[in-house]
Amino acid sequence: MNPHQLLPTSASVTTSAQWYAYYKANAEYQLDIPWERGAEITQDERNAIAASLAAWQLGETSDGSHLLAATRKYAKQINDPKYIDVIELFIKEEQRHGNDLGRFLDLAHIPRLKSNWGDTIFRLLRYSTPNMEIWTTPVIIVETLALVYYKAIQKATNSIILQQLCQQILRDEVKHIRFQYERLAIIYKNRPIWLRQLTYLIQKILFLLTVILVWFGHRHAIKAGGYDFRSYWQDAWVKMNFAWQRMKPEKYQG
Repeated sequence: MNPHQLLPTSASVTTSAQWYAYYKANAEYQLDIPWERGAEITQDERNAIAASLAAWQLGETSDGSHLLAATRKYAKQINDPKYIDVIELFIKEEQRHGNDLGRFLDLAHIPRLKSNWGDTIFRLLRYSTPNMEIWTTPVIIVETLALVYYKAIQKATNSIILQQLCQQILRDEVKHIRFQYERLAIIYKNRPIWLRQLTYLIQKILFLLTVILVWFGHRHAIKAGGYDFRSYWQDAWVKMNFAWQRMKPEKYQG
């Protein structure tokens, strides 16, 4: 069964039970990755995307312990223990992305990274406090940019494996972003409008900085996928503006 059919219409906030059913089904609803073909990456492709892909793969790896700490605290506050089970499945899905990208790097003889300045900054931001909003905000920003990034990588290579991996990750990330903006809508539900506006302003500043940092760190790979700075900038803001619209509590019934 297509797991996307398990989610309600966009007019309703998805319950933890519905997200749990979705993630369980999605774990079995995977594209076929023809690993037997080999990496099939050219030297020109390697020059353009290898360093960037290794850095991005590092960002996809995490044991999830900090997220689970924030989740347990938050789930207790809202009396929703099922949310912990959902986050555990979400972490497994993110780990699958990291493992699959790592497998491709190994197949293509591209060295894995143990550290990267961009990943370090992102982790410090997420780990600053075990708070669900503080964890969710940078994640939705990076996952929104991931839609642009993986689309660029998909177009920058003729490797069937890498193209399929990008397609699978893109498919997953669309729902990850929905998962995050719905959670923020729930968190913002009882927040005064003036404070929500201030929150959005802070997010826009953070997004602006992240867009620039990602371009600075990954511009060669993004350019190889057909973007220039202007088209990259526009695509990133269009996608994030959609998420901002959907994290408004008044968009949902009930």
